Amino acid sequence: MTRQPPSLLDCIEIETAPSPRHAIVWMHGLGADGHDFEPIVDELDLDGLPPIRFVFPHAPMRAVTINGGFVMRAWYDIVSLDFSQRREDPAGVIESAAQIEALIRRENDRGVPDTQLILAGFSQGGAIALYTGLRHPARLAGILALSTYMPLIDQLESEASEANRSVPIFQAHGQQDGVIPHAFGKQSGDRLAALGYPLEWHSYAMDHGLCVPELRDIERWIHARFASPPATS
Repeated sequence: MTRQPPSLLDCIEIETAPSPRHAIVWMHGLGADGHDFEPIVDELDLDGLPPIRFVFPHAPMRAVTINGGFVMRAWYDIVSLDFSQRREDPAGVIESAAQIEALIRRENDRGVPDTQLILAGFSQGGAIALYTGLRHPARLAGILALSTYMPLIDQLESEASEANRSVPIFQAHGQQDGVIPHAFGKQSGDRLAALGYPLEWHSYAMDHGLCVPELRDIERWIHARFASPPATS
């Protein structure tokens, strides 16, 4: 039986200038939608960078167990908030990763090579960015993972893509995060570093969100990924 390719997710797209050949696919958190991080394009100082297409997909609607089965936008189901149990939703994670892969292929078709594409995400969206990016078969520009963790981490070593063994990872977390504990996010970061990934870890004095110092650090990191090399004479 032939498996049908996933249909493309609805997305919000913002281009910083015409004809971009760089892209950032940015996934929102549980219960939000693609509009959630739309304002970040204006909040980041992108001066001096080539044109970038920001893609903010809307997660599928699905029932979420911890919210009494209420249907909302979610990248996967969450069965428990006890992160020590790690009762994750493999089918949902894998399904969402396939949908993000479809968006990557669309960017390729529009002239953005994998090496000029960043996967980014917050909370659940950050988990999907990590899961997808580290298994993606071609080298990416980087992975930006905010207030999140690595799902299905015990499977990573056997499933990881060799092409992204050295992909730059920016992982950040709030020290007072009341949704995903800081220690749990740091545990994921430590595991990734132990596996040899070049992870840049940041902690901030905040809850489950973003802060201005974090935005400035993200800005710097994006510039390092996308800055054009100096012209040679």
